Amino acid sequence: MNRNGGQKIKILMWRFTPIETWQFARDLQDITGRLRLTGNGFHSFLVLLAKSSAALNAYVQAEESLTNGELTPHQREQIALAVAEINGSAYCLAVHEKSAREIGLSDAEIQSSRKASANDPKTQTLLHFVQAVVLQRGEVSDSDFSAIRQAGFSDPEIVEVLANVGLNIFTNYFNILAQTEPDFPTLSSDKKTPSSGKDASDKSRQKQTPAQPLSHP
Repeated sequence: MNRNGGQKIKILMWRFTPIETWQFARDLQDITGRLRLTGNGFHSFLVLLAKSSAALNAYVQAEESLTNGELTPHQREQIALAVAEINGSAYCLAVHEKSAREIGLSDAEIQSSRKASANDPKTQTLLHFVQAVVLQRGEVSDSDFSAIRQAGFSDPEIVEVLANVGLNIFTNYFNILAQTEPDFPTLSSDKKTPSSGKDASDKSRQKQTPAQPLSHP
């Protein structure tokens, strides 16, 4: 029964059949180098996304461009955590918790980011703006938009915030639909994160919907 190991069972749980690793090894190594990925945190996502070379190339190009953009690595991971929490993507939460630790964010900062909260006033305003964009589907109030400008974000940086939100929504939706499982144990599993995207999304909406203009420090 175990001759094929747990891997076969895991594949059957996914809705897409992943590309065989041996077929994808060279491309995967190139992608992880270009995107500065460490470990195999994105492995499952990438071998599923690789079913479409067009989708994979679009993701890699967007991620590579945003990695070299104006936002800091901390800001990008905190955005990713906030968006994944709202959308209820357990896989993306696991991956971004791991990535956040690797760049120096503490467990407390990770948990706060998931709640769109931070001790630093500028980061707090950023995450509130991100939360408003996702929950209100881009229709943020003038006060929310003014707040992020007053916090010190330039127009190019705000555009990048939106680009990061959009890319994270794509990865959230993809991994929820594909039922991708994390490749490693995470803080979120210890904290009893909902096991499905729908559960997490429902819980988020119970707390935050109907969405109202958010207050800022």
